[in-house]
Amino acid sequence: MARAAVKAKQAQAAKAQPGKSAARRGHGRRRHASGGNPNQALFFNRLRRQAKWMYVLLAVLFAITFAAVGVGTGSSGLDQLFTGIFGGSGNGISAANNEIKKHPAKGWRDLAAAYEAKGDNASAIIALQQYLKIRPKDATAYSELGGLQLTEAQNAVSTYQSAAAQQQTAAPGQAFQPTGTLGQAVGSDPIQSALASNASNSTQTLYQNAVSAYGAAVKTYQTLADLRPKDANAQFQLAQAAQTAGNYSVAAAAYKKFLALNPTTPERKQIEKLIKQFGG
Repeated sequence: MARAAVKAKQAQAAKAQPGKSAARRGHGRRRHASGGNPNQALFFNRLRRQAKWMYVLLAVLFAITFAAVGVGTGSSGLDQLFTGIFGGSGNGISAANNEIKKHPAKGWRDLAAAYEAKGDNASAIIALQQYLKIRPKDATAYSELGGLQLTEAQNAVSTYQSAAAQQQTAAPGQAFQPTGTLGQAVGSDPIQSALASNASNSTQTLYQNAVSAYGAAVKTYQTLADLRPKDANAQFQLAQAAQTAGNYSVAAAAYKKFLALNPTTPERKQIEKLIKQFGG
């Protein structure tokens, strides 16, 4: 009996031993209440504390930026800010104006390019004219100038046509036709639709603007042809500009020079007919 009792006590002690060892193994490591890793929770707590300072810093920078660019004051501060970051035609114009002070020729040339990119042909023309005062032998610039002037002349004719059509609608019984070289071209060119009646002073002013614009283009192409006397394309550009402007004598002479420089052109017969038509 005594021996059986001893064995029973030993068996009970053996059953209790694994629990104690497990307790010892877990004694050195505390478990988080949620079952997670307490070190991981500590890391995220630190991260949140640091993020608070970042939020504060960003808020301060945001407020300073808005105050600097004038938000809420009706100014275009944000537009200026993004233009300064990403660039734009405004920056090109400003940079070119500054360049004019140091290097006038390059500055005026760059300014013309900036205005062209912006679609402001009138200002580009002025800039090119200033550039050509410094570089009067730049044929490429003259060709570019002539193209811009022709575009402006065509726009002037379109404006004149609209105004003349309104005049004709107001009094359809009094048609008139402008005089001068451009007036002669009106009868055969698409400008025929510009015939109007009872033209007002404003309509006549628009007509004179168109005449002046075409005259400026012809003059520019004449200079280009002088700079490149053996360039057939320069003569053709002059002939086309003069023909559109109704300056047929200049057109005929330029067409003749073009044929002399380019005798095998496929348009030879058509050009010869034009020369005869122009009295050349």
